[in-house]
Amino acid sequence: MRSFAHFSRALAWTLALLLAAAPALAQRVEGDRASGEGMYEAEVQVRNQSESERETGIARALAQVLAKLSGDRSIANRPGVGQELRRAGDYVEGYDYRQDESVGPSGAPTFRTMLVVRFDPAQVDSVAAALGLPVWPQPRPKPVVWLAIDDGKGPRLVGLQHNTVARPLLERAVQRGYRLGLPTGSAAEQAAVGAIWRGDTGAIARLSARYQPPMQLIGKLYRDGAGWKADWIFVDNGRVLSRWSEEGADARRTLATGADGGADALIKRYAKATAPADPVAQRMVFTGVRTGADYLRLSAALQRMSVVRAIRPQRAMPDRLEVELDLLTGLAGFRRMADDGVLLEMEGEDALVPVYLLR
Repeated sequence: MRSFAHFSRALAWTLALLLAAAPALAQRVEGDRASGEGMYEAEVQVRNQSESERETGIARALAQVLAKLSGDRSIANRPGVGQELRRAGDYVEGYDYRQDESVGPSGAPTFRTMLVVRFDPAQVDSVAAALGLPVWPQPRPKPVVWLAIDDGKGPRLVGLQHNTVARPLLERAVQRGYRLGLPTGSAAEQAAVGAIWRGDTGAIARLSARYQPPMQLIGKLYRDGAGWKADWIFVDNGRVLSRWSEEGADARRTLATGADGGADALIKRYAKATAPADPVAQRMVFTGVRTGADYLRLSAALQRMSVVRAIRPQRAMPDRLEVELDLLTGLAGFRRMADDGVLLEMEGEDALVPVYLLR
């Protein structure tokens, strides 16, 4: 890797961070992609444009969207989510491909194929509700990042004019479902580098009073042996919500971890869990089940529903089967996911025991 001094004198530290990266991300403005319709769109890298690669990419894209909606970066490990990811294609509203070009340290151009997937908001919302995923309400805050970087020449503030340096951090925040802002970089703000470096949250909060909301992500990135280390503090209205540190060989990846810690702190404070601690046992009656083939068709329909965690037959009669289901989010979740082309809810004698007709 070329040295920091090889580049422009004033911004050597900035360009060094860029060279520390693998391929650069697309040169475009993210805007408000962490809100509104952007919440239901994701980009993933694929090896080619084959159908099998696209299907895998769409599943990864849906995982990203659910992570943005919930704020949970481990969303794929939650009950029922993996089952929904396997049929992610059912929720796609549209997709496109984009070729990204970047120049590596050797000067040679490299290319990567990005799959951009847009999902149907109503269907994704229905899946999230049926699975009882935690909800991170909108609109979401846009904390201000007070970041200082020391590459060995002394710490410097990363202001708005250095947004390219902060891009890994800003784009990771978008991937986590929120946005981060940068200070303008005025002379007074530049002078606050010392407060950032010593973690003086009170001084930074006072300097940040002109920005809204009153949230700050305070960080310092510096050389640590052969690699880099970042120390972070997340402050909400004067209260420290979280402190953490990250180390890594790559400056950009180490920098991006600030967005993850910020998101985790916000989610812990503001996200609302909607799923019960354990599946709900629900008695149900299914009619139209006359043959073994009907039973297999019903069983297959229930197993396709990620909200159904267990099926226990209770009593079989001509044209009628009573079962007990373990439902991840209760009857409401079952109703959201039931395909009325296969299962049609009928009026039952007992309001507590729903009746469905197998079509």
